[in-house]
Amino acid sequence: MRVFLIITFMLQTALLSAQDLKPFKQIEVQITPWHRIPALLKLPDNLKGGKRYPLLICLHGRSIAGTDITKIFRQGVARQMHEGKNIDAVNKVDGKKYEFIVMAPLATSWSLGPEHLDAAITDVLKKYPIDSSRIYITGYSAGGWSVAMAVTDKRTAKRVAAAVNMSPATIDAENLKSFQVTAQNNIHVWYFGGREEPVFLGNCKLYADSTNKYKPGLTKLSIGEHKHCCWEQYYNPSYREDGMNIYEWLLQFKR
Repeated sequence: MRVFLIITFMLQTALLSAQDLKPFKQIEVQITPWHRIPALLKLPDNLKGGKRYPLLICLHGRSIAGTDITKIFRQGVARQMHEGKNIDAVNKVDGKKYEFIVMAPLATSWSLGPEHLDAAITDVLKKYPIDSSRIYITGYSAGGWSVAMAVTDKRTAKRVAAAVNMSPATIDAENLKSFQVTAQNNIHVWYFGGREEPVFLGNCKLYADSTNKYKPGLTKLSIGEHKHCCWEQYYNPSYREDGMNIYEWLLQFKR
């Protein structure tokens, strides 16, 4: 009887954990030859054989880092989807509707550097039906640092089709001098910042200007009346500028 109760409890716990992660499942991704980290993954509901799907990688802020995968639901794309919102989007360029494969990795501390993100992309490309010409990244705060580091890194930039960057933290000095990499790889980036977060808004402007210096028109900047917060209004698929939400905007671009 005791064994039966223990097994029942374990099954109930596993079921509850799976329900808590809806609509995602938990996986592990390789970020070095010796290190794997947990991640949330959402595949399209009705995968079609032979079809490949856009990949959207979602990078969290510093306060989320650690070991509790459920903390990812506090902000960002994963929160929107966990609350039941649908991010499937119509590409305004070709008029087709796209379903995303969504991955939200959990960093042990801070966020993922470009070498780790590059390894994670390589790992999931081997396992899931991803359209390698439509790899998109988005992040906020420390996750915004990760996005900016990625688009200024020669290894990772060549894999990214477009990015959405919200309130990014200050990137490394070497990368601050490398926005020509972003331009050379034709990466469009939509930046979001708040008037009451001067350092982070300043980073948005600096990164956008540094890209446009090499290739004008690659960036878009939206400024809100808020502090270092409030990214949910932009991640919500109902938020639109120029007739598009961020998911529709991303789909315009491919490698």
